[in-house]
Amino acid sequence: MDNSVMPAAAVNTRDTLKNSHRRADMVAGFLVFLIALPLSLGVAVASGFPPMAGIISAIIGGLLVSRINGSTLTIVGPAAGLIVVIFASVQNLGQGDMLAGYRYTLAAIVLSGILQIVLGHFKAGRLAAFFPASVVHGMLAAIGIIIMTKQLPVMLGLQVETPGNMLRAILQLLQVQAFFVPKIALIALFALCILIGWPKLQHPVLGKVPAPLLVIVLGIGLGYLFDLRHFHPEPLFNLPEAVNINGPFLIAIPDSLAASIFLPDFSKAASPAFWESVISICLVGSLETLLSSAAVDKLDPENRYSDLNKDLQAIGIGNTLSGMIGGLPMIAEIVRSSANIDYGAKSGWANFWHGGFLLLFVMLFPWLIDSIPLASLAALLVYIGFRLASPQAFAKTLDLGREQLFIFTITIAGVLAANLLVGVMLGIAAKLLVHVVRGVPLKNMLSISYRVQREQNHKYLIKINGSAIFSNFIALKSELAMLPQGKSIVFDLADVYLIDHTVMDFINAYKDDYIGRGGQCEIHGLSGHAAASGHRLAARIKQSAEQ
Repeated sequence: MDNSVMPAAAVNTRDTLKNSHRRADMVAGFLVFLIALPLSLGVAVASGFPPMAGIISAIIGGLLVSRINGSTLTIVGPAAGLIVVIFASVQNLGQGDMLAGYRYTLAAIVLSGILQIVLGHFKAGRLAAFFPASVVHGMLAAIGIIIMTKQLPVMLGLQVETPGNMLRAILQLLQVQAFFVPKIALIALFALCILIGWPKLQHPVLGKVPAPLLVIVLGIGLGYLFDLRHFHPEPLFNLPEAVNINGPFLIAIPDSLAASIFLPDFSKAASPAFWESVISICLVGSLETLLSSAAVDKLDPENRYSDLNKDLQAIGIGNTLSGMIGGLPMIAEIVRSSANIDYGAKSGWANFWHGGFLLLFVMLFPWLIDSIPLASLAALLVYIGFRLASPQAFAKTLDLGREQLFIFTITIAGVLAANLLVGVMLGIAAKLLVHVVRGVPLKNMLSISYRVQREQNHKYLIKINGSAIFSNFIALKSELAMLPQGKSIVFDLADVYLIDHTVMDFINAYKDDYIGRGGQCEIHGLSGHAAASGHRLAARIKQSAEQ
């Protein structure tokens, strides 16, 4: 309706609502910026990139990707989950020359971004379903372990030559921790106390202050108190050859944002190691983006849903540009996105404002950034790493069944012993092996037998035969997405031989989502199946077939 014929009260109400949303998005964007600043710096440093590379990525994610993506409340930027693949790429491609490795990795980021654009164009967002939940969680737990292994020495004030094999690096960490620098370790200890204790503070005003901001403020204060810029600690013991304590202890950044721009080097584009980096960056970034966007949708108070393929394309565009000017790759990040919702964001403009505040800050206060202790950033990352690989993550996986813990553990071991791609492939192979042992025919591994039957009274019956497992469910998932809203859907699983956890999780999520959108959905036929554990989403196998 044109404003000229719209009632004045309606116009005023609409304008008031728009202004209210604009203010809410600006406030949420500012508060998310306070979280994103230290995390972006920390992720960049831990990845072997210059600190400003993380800021460049977050700025592009906010100012550009927020305007072209398919989600509403997600925050886009660099994340801890990418540290492992980026650092490995810098080391492998640079072969000891970190600057050269950085520029080669920028080229890998550009090509991984182009690959993501292509995947989004061909609707590859649905392929995230092919990766079993236990494999994805195992991958993230392994990433958490690697982050902690690499950042704990930084928390202790140590510079350690880390072995290429992560299992040896973990053993080395146990040996070198006795040589810590007390003042640096104290900064990190205070940071961990804040990160653990501050969220438990139940206060309507103080609770809005992000814990990462307090970590940085306290770190800067202690850095001035200990004069870390001129700090030269004396070793209490004879240091091992692989360890030194000479710093630096503070972030180092160029004088201007323009000086932080580096161009990619494509001269290694013909090497297998280069394409391993491209595929790893694309795989991890795409998986985390799709999973995070879907998770954020469940938190949206207005029940809006993301276009995952559009999200993948937008992230690809952002990564291509970020790699061209020296930035890290980005993903839709779950921690900042959930904080964005908690802070009252209403639209994607909150993401835009978060990027705008980052740009403004680095232009006006670069001198403040290079006062941040590396130990403070390391503590932030260790805290994130622990959350990814906490004992609760193992316990939750065991609740789903012993076979899920087996797959989860195999994935972790593969990532730590070899690399991320090997770990993921081993996890998928272990999952398929479990299904073979349980009696799933090989022909059923990649194909599913089902029919969607439209009945009277706007009712749809989905009858599945054989086995419904992670590797064969994509076709049915795509067809379910095409069903009209507001109808009645019944899943008939009585003739299913085996339904695994990944599919159980999807069907239950689909049921809740469909009901939330005003339809009806029921799951029938599981009474004759035995669950792998007491968890309601555990894998189930038909009892008569087992007996």
